[in-house]
Amino acid sequence: MRLASGHVAEALTGEEEAQQKRDFGGYSAGLVRLTPGRWLFPAAYTKFADALYNFQFRADDLLLMTYPKCGTTWVQELVWTLRNNPGLSHPMAHLNPNVRAPFIECDMLIDYETLPQVAESNEFMEGFKKLCPDADPKEGMFLKLSECAQDPRTLKTHLPFSLLPPDLLETAKVVYVAREPKDVVVSYHHHSRLLKAHDYRGSLGQFLQYFLDDDLLYSPCGLHLKEAVERRCHPNLHFVFYEDLKTNNMAEIRKLNDFLGTELTEEQLRKIATYTTFSEMKARAEKYDNPKDDPFLNQGVVDADGGFFRKGEAGSWKERLSPDQKDQIDQWTKKHITPLGLPYPRS
Repeated sequence: MRLASGHVAEALTGEEEAQQKRDFGGYSAGLVRLTPGRWLFPAAYTKFADALYNFQFRADDLLLMTYPKCGTTWVQELVWTLRNNPGLSHPMAHLNPNVRAPFIECDMLIDYETLPQVAESNEFMEGFKKLCPDADPKEGMFLKLSECAQDPRTLKTHLPFSLLPPDLLETAKVVYVAREPKDVVVSYHHHSRLLKAHDYRGSLGQFLQYFLDDDLLYSPCGLHLKEAVERRCHPNLHFVFYEDLKTNNMAEIRKLNDFLGTELTEEQLRKIATYTTFSEMKARAEKYDNPKDDPFLNQGVVDADGGFFRKGEAGSWKERLSPDQKDQIDQWTKKHITPLGLPYPRS
């Protein structure tokens, strides 16, 4: 199947498909691999691929772009607050972040056949109905939310540049977030176990091999980063390194303030820095959308290891990876990421 982006999508078959379905219970509907690039996605991606490639961005849009588990939720809240809620009193601030800052391609991860079973109880669905009262969820909730999001729109994606509109950077601004690959692997592993859309059942070691082999959704990670680095000099693209945001928070927030043109005062920035700390965000999330009530999460994982807000640290890989696993990722990083001029691996 040829897509509007020029890529050809082919279904995974044989042992490759069988292994994915065995280790990821959420991929029962199958997967597709795109050429060129070897991008891996759920089969449902092909239903939305052309709409995503042709999505109409606007001049005041901000798109947050990352490979999965690079600190998306944190930076999403920070950027949305800088642009939409500098006084910390916006009436939509309590809504699920994916309602007010939609994850544009997330429709490919939703089982729309079982959606009616959770429609009345899920806080996200309530927000969708409020903002898009006349929309049919089966036409793509996240695409619809992206279209009707309040200006200035803050949107997020894990898609690479090559699968998004070619004129994206000529139209809108993009914040790209990168993170130490060792932390990415550990966080992505938890995320894939947590969400029923992935329902990963294997070990951390097996998951690491999937990462190294570019066989996780949105992979290849190296190519994802390469496409961003190639555009790094564009005035509408701003790089954020997760570790810098953790260690020198105010300096990075000031850079975002300059890039976004929000022109907030130092006092406002400091209040926003406090408002978007891990502990504050976790408290708000659990107040309005308790993970123990979320039908899209594996509750056994929530009980044992936590939900979306787990640690929010840099360097937590040291508690999970063996010395050999650490060395494997570092060697991969030195081959694929270090030559791009990015500050990884970090010890």
